[in-house]
Amino acid sequence: MYYICRMETKDKILREVYKTDEYEFYFKSLDIRIQEKYDYTIQLIQTQKIVSEKFIKKIQKTEFYEVRVSIGTNEYRTMLIACDNPNFMEAKRVVLLNSFLKKDSKQYKREIEKARIIIEKEEIL
Repeated sequence: MYYICRMETKDKILREVYKTDEYEFYFKSLDIRIQEKYDYTIQLIQTQKIVSEKFIKKIQKTEFYEVRVSIGTNEYRTMLIACDNPNFMEAKRVVLLNSFLKKDSKQYKREIEKARIIIEKEEIL
């Protein structure tokens, strides 16, 4: 697991963002334009106490949140978990787990299971 370095910003860092190898592998495979949008979204997560649902949303009936990145008609998602507080808004440490290109709502069940396996393997919680 890696710590994401602070980006050049004058905003105060409110949350530490960590990323797993699975996230890093997916991120590196993306087009530069999509990577830049992810970087912007991560900067919001780090510096804003309240982040719009346009960028992060709680996944119903789970402990996970999804980071939401949209480019054109493509919807990219990353599973996120808050480490030190069940509420993302109050968390000081979060982990980016696994990512995917959203195709349908049935996909979430598989991705949630992948996220749980990563948590267990990496001993995140």
